[in-house]
Amino acid sequence: MYGMVSSHPEKHAHHRQHQGSASKVTWSVYRRVLNYVKQAWTGVKFALDSELEDLETPPRYRPDSLESLCRATRFTEAELKRIYRGFKAECPTGVVREDTFKGIYSRFFPQGANASQYAHYVFNTLDQDHSGLLSFEDFVQGLSILSRGSLDEKLRWTFSLYDINGDGCITREEMTDIVTAIYELMGKFTEPCVDESTVRDKVDRIFQKMDQNRDGVVTLEEFLDCCTRDEDISQSMAVFDSAF
Repeated sequence: MYGMVSSHPEKHAHHRQHQGSASKVTWSVYRRVLNYVKQAWTGVKFALDSELEDLETPPRYRPDSLESLCRATRFTEAELKRIYRGFKAECPTGVVREDTFKGIYSRFFPQGANASQYAHYVFNTLDQDHSGLLSFEDFVQGLSILSRGSLDEKLRWTFSLYDINGDGCITREEMTDIVTAIYELMGKFTEPCVDESTVRDKVDRIFQKMDQNRDGVVTLEEFLDCCTRDEDISQSMAVFDSAF
């Protein structure tokens, strides 16, 4: 799992040689953010899919439900049954409360990492109807986007993660909250001296690049335009692609 994150060591070496460049630092930070999203999803996948092949198969889907999910996602019937088997093993009631989700999530990060706040944001993004419960349908539709969706779909999902209040734009405060949660999750293992001012400076540099009309917020259109024009971000999103 962690090997996937560092799939381009030559890029990391190249970045180290150009730390003095503000733009390089900005995009290194943003690539790291995207990598954490990817790494987090890999963790969720592993939670649902590891060491479950020998478990007794739960009751089959109703045919109309299975067919409907096949149409709504990029998964085959066999893949959906396999993912569902893992989901039911972790969540026998068929739904996931946020506390349970956080517990599953925390297993896939270093001991001592604080995954709670970041898991909260991911849970809210998956919980599309904001019911406080994550159904299998919610989960598999989100997983379908990030594992099989187009670049545009993946970026739209990532935008929704950052748009915490769902009002259609990302504020500095929202991005600061997400980046802070990321550092709580992994930051102290890579940059022990990160403080609030460091996070704020990084967010400001990202905003300077993305906020094209300088109105203090990043709209979906600005986000998509900036990300699709940046080859490194496109490549970062491409690593979501996986087979079940």
